[in-house]
Amino acid sequence: MAKITIKPFKKVLIANRGEIALRVIRSLREMGIRSVAVYSEADRNSLHVRMADEAVCIGAAPSSQSYLNIDAVVTAAIMSGADAVHPGYGFLSENADFADAITKAGLTFIGPTAQAISMLGVKSTAREIAIKGGVPITPGSDGVVGKNYKEVARKIGFPIMIKASLGGGGKGMRACFAEKDLDLMMKTAQGEAKANFGDDRVYFEKLVLNPRHIEVQVAADNYGNVVAFAERDCSLQRRHQKLVEESPSPFVTPQVRKKLQEAAIKLVKAAKYRGVGTVEFLMAPNKDFYFMEVNTRLQVEHPVTEEVCGQDLVKMQIQIAQGMPLSITQPEAAVVRKHAIEHRINAEDSEKNFTPCPGTIEEWITSGGLGVRVDSHMYTGYTIPSYYDSLIAKLIVTAPTREELLKRSERALADFKISGVKTTIAFHQKILANEDFAAGNMDTGLIERMLAAEKKDESEK
Repeated sequence: MAKITIKPFKKVLIANRGEIALRVIRSLREMGIRSVAVYSEADRNSLHVRMADEAVCIGAAPSSQSYLNIDAVVTAAIMSGADAVHPGYGFLSENADFADAITKAGLTFIGPTAQAISMLGVKSTAREIAIKGGVPITPGSDGVVGKNYKEVARKIGFPIMIKASLGGGGKGMRACFAEKDLDLMMKTAQGEAKANFGDDRVYFEKLVLNPRHIEVQVAADNYGNVVAFAERDCSLQRRHQKLVEESPSPFVTPQVRKKLQEAAIKLVKAAKYRGVGTVEFLMAPNKDFYFMEVNTRLQVEHPVTEEVCGQDLVKMQIQIAQGMPLSITQPEAAVVRKHAIEHRINAEDSEKNFTPCPGTIEEWITSGGLGVRVDSHMYTGYTIPSYYDSLIAKLIVTAPTREELLKRSERALADFKISGVKTTIAFHQKILANEDFAAGNMDTGLIERMLAAEKKDESEK
């Protein structure tokens, strides 16, 4: 093993907002490290600002003038005397230029190197790394497609998925089932990719029908040690946006779990990755799985893995960034201690096409009791800004068995009392009542089928 050099942090700036900023603040406090929050003018009264040891306003409400402003964040970090910067998720968390700017400013970026972010952030390049590492991938284009895209599509065979080389969150993605639709789907995907990520490059993958979205949480230190935890099943999605995440997957057997973990570790080592990250796979109905992408940051759904593995992943991130070796081995990481599920509670009206519902929280009573955790930055009287993501709480429920887990989730959702804004709690209750979900028979199309069935029932009334 290489010589271990520890660089303790005294103060860390969190380059994010809301619940994830609050989550990081709490781990820092337990580690005896001071926290610095940044906030936009719209977030002046946010709970993460109140809870941090220090807080710095970095700009106007639009994220382009605050949370996405690299110069403003770096300046705040330097002026506050921070030793390091934690990016959270979203915003600048997967921006290689930001990681590079933090490093050049003499601070530590709590995450992978800018080079790793750059390599794995381009999905076509990540596929090439996966191939070199011996990780199974879906048939697709070798990198981004050019003028010969029709020829490439024919070679792969329809249906195909057109994907933006940069970005995520379902943006710049289009399924194409026949060649006659290819020109239109290409134009649409490229336009969306350009608008959202400033880059219109796309690549092709064979479309796996009725797949599950399975992901593996990984952690890698500076000394070649890598661990992979039990998988998360993130198949419940609407328009490629996750709504519910569960671990372990009711579909994955112990044998398949081991293969998933081995594949994730191979890829991490091939990329010479350092830090906490997630390797995402598509799994076919026959349990064959294919590499999809790497998220070079903490995931929204990381609490699910924390509950199953009994580890603080934020603390692990910080320790790795300080130069500490991993404190657990793969056999320890692979142990499934319990079942866990996360319900993303959004301020949205699910009866009106999930329209965002910013406004003032008039009543805020969260769930509690055995096996219930709520990660949120809400409180009674708080006004939800209209500028950012509509996520207002993550309800994480754990239990010894999946059957107990679903019953406890029903109780926990019923315990929530929120007024003043519309939320998606009622829709999560519908998910729990769905027979396919209860039986563990879900794929990435289940939510859309549920919504289509609801629409049909309403039209027949």
